[in-house]
Amino acid sequence: MTQSDLHRAVARSTGEDISVIAARGFSLAEPFAEDDSDLDLYLDWDLVDAERNVALFPNRSA
Repeated sequence: MTQSDLHRAVARSTGEDISVIAARGFSLAEPFAEDDSDLDLYLDWDLVDAERNVALFPNRSA
């Protein structure tokens, strides 16, 4: 898959314009090494989303 193919696929999936996708810096990730030595080079978007997702009304039963 080329970089252009990736941009088109992400744009098609998200409904965004290809130029927006290209500006956001999507790229193909290399598979992790068995020891995960390069793990800090990758961003876990699920973790980022979980950290941003906070309750508006915390549980007040405490």
